[in-house]
Amino acid sequence: MAIRKVARLGHPILRAPTRDLSVDEIRSEPIRRLVNDMIETMHEYGGVGLAAPQVHESLRLAVIEMPAMDQRYPEGEGGTEAFEQSLQILFNARVEVLDEKPFGFWEGCLSVPGLRGYVERPRKVRLRYVDGHGQERMVVAEDFTATVIQHELDHLDASLFVDKIAAPERFAFFEEYQRYHIAD
Repeated sequence: MAIRKVARLGHPILRAPTRDLSVDEIRSEPIRRLVNDMIETMHEYGGVGLAAPQVHESLRLAVIEMPAMDQRYPEGEGGTEAFEQSLQILFNARVEVLDEKPFGFWEGCLSVPGLRGYVERPRKVRLRYVDGHGQERMVVAEDFTATVIQHELDHLDASLFVDKIAAPERFAFFEEYQRYHIAD
């Protein structure tokens, strides 16, 4: 396993379309190594998710893991659902909105280090994806979990959270977010 360099805002890879993977590719050794590298990279940088374009791969692949006690997203911030979730490896993922009612959250991103922005997204979604064994899966998610899923899948569609910030005054460096906006 290896920690990979994370592409930052402005790198063209973050604005390029991704491609689906075949079942044979999903089961291949190079993709297994990539997944392991992505998990290690996500852990190294303290993320709750990482998409393949962020590590310079234009593939429809993301990993998500939300520990119960994440310091960047303290309990109670952004909703009442539990923040604990096992590691999810998502191939060829697509999301369908189930509830348009907006759920707002101050988002951050490993590709936009040191900054936070307030983004409103649909509060409930259905996620369809292929797991690491090539099996199709479906999950319904709400609130914070739905936000994380939509954030990571945006990367697969060449979009970043900064594209969705409606109010410029709700975009801040992390220190100022903590000082002036954490109660928002």
